[in-house]
Amino acid sequence: MKFFADTAEISEIRELAAEGLLDGVTTNPSLVHKSGRNFLEVVKEIAGVVSGPVSAEVVALDYDGMMREAEVLRKIAGNIAIKVPLTPAGLKACKALTGDGTMVNVTLCFSAAQALLAAKAGATFISPFVGRHDDVGFDGMALIADIRLIYDNYDFPTQILVASVRHPMHVVEAAKIGADVMTAPPKIIHQLFKHPLTDAGIASFLKDWEATGQKIL
Repeated sequence: MKFFADTAEISEIRELAAEGLLDGVTTNPSLVHKSGRNFLEVVKEIAGVVSGPVSAEVVALDYDGMMREAEVLRKIAGNIAIKVPLTPAGLKACKALTGDGTMVNVTLCFSAAQALLAAKAGATFISPFVGRHDDVGFDGMALIADIRLIYDNYDFPTQILVASVRHPMHVVEAAKIGADVMTAPPKIIHQLFKHPLTDAGIASFLKDWEATGQKIL
């Protein structure tokens, strides 16, 4: 499973890259707004740090507007994936962009039917939002399982990019189902390290080592 960071904070991105935990980055207008920086500058800097896909979202809602914005965004770097909403105009833009060799991330997916449409339109990535799905009383992981089954049935190359990840178990369950990618805030990715027995083991080993009175350096 590939790990994407859902952030626009360059320091967090550099840290994950140094730890070997970063395969790509997803951004959106809300994340860039939180960073307080210029959108295009942020995307360009991220694309320079990350070798994998960097999702940059269009904000236009009509096809022509999406295509104009996509033209600006994809000129930033060769690893930019244009992020479009799962609407008729968004899928029309998806088909045109992927047909021209551009990666496209279709976002705001909340049903298997929508995911099927995105795959038919040639999406590189489909982003089902599991956390938001859970919030309104549905099972986000069941949605991932349904999409995985449909894509496997027909050998769709579209990668399942699990988004709106709220906790480590979302990551684990998505991996068990066979999702291709997950994107999460760096805080969630670092929570994957945590286990009380690991902490207890480190404390025990350190106590025993100190009791020997020895030093490595």
